[in-house]
Amino acid sequence: MERPPWAPRGIDISVPSVARIYDFYLGGSHNFEVDRQAGRRAMEFMPGLPKLAQANRAFMRRAVEYAVAQGVTQFLDIGSGIPAFGNVHEVARGACGEAKVVYVDHDPVAVAHAGAVLDGDAGAGAGTADLRRPREVLALEPVGRLLDLTRPAVLLLVAVLHFLAEADDPCAAVRELRDAMAPGSLLILTHVSYEGIPVPAEQAGGALDVYRDIRNPLIMRSRDEIARFFEGYDMVEPGLVPLPCWRPVAAPDEEDALALWGLAGVGRKA
Repeated sequence: MERPPWAPRGIDISVPSVARIYDFYLGGSHNFEVDRQAGRRAMEFMPGLPKLAQANRAFMRRAVEYAVAQGVTQFLDIGSGIPAFGNVHEVARGACGEAKVVYVDHDPVAVAHAGAVLDGDAGAGAGTADLRRPREVLALEPVGRLLDLTRPAVLLLVAVLHFLAEADDPCAAVRELRDAMAPGSLLILTHVSYEGIPVPAEQAGGALDVYRDIRNPLIMRSRDEIARFFEGYDMVEPGLVPLPCWRPVAAPDEEDALALWGLAGVGRKA
């Protein structure tokens, strides 16, 4: 398999990556055939996965615009994946030219591509760290250089917590990040759930098996379990709701039913 110039040396391009599979769902070009094969296998059980990914991105854009409207213009995006059109810095800058953004991911391909996209951008940066180790995230050079966490900031955990098992204690990681941020900070979060899923659980299980096979299992949590991540935050209306239902710019259509197995919410730190 030929290694493209954007793929960092040292990564195994014969092993699927959840970031590159997600890029495939979004119609991106930074994925390999092994990623596309895994994505297609999952789509045999859940044909709506690209629609889910698109709804997830659309929610992110609406939530970022909301944050800027509230006067919060610095963003820490953990599990950011491979930058695609309409990413956080583009949306935020569209509303506030002075917005600062730091992207964090544990996938070196995602971080390398983010670095290339942001080359020459003094107000944005990217670093490699794992959500399971919040101190390493907070110690990243671009975090210290670009973000002032003594002032309100936005923590984005979009489509990442469902890759953390309970053994990883994701609630503790979210609490540690919350405690490092100033009052008035916002949490923007999405997570998959069986609640509202448009196909039988057994059928969805086939898609979950694909992620389990590539050693990145998707952890399905209930609404109440997802709500625990917002402890210490006041929920912003309309609360924790299906992706298309969080402050939609237009009434959700029938196709949005494919995205109802993702829940989204925004909280404000008291």
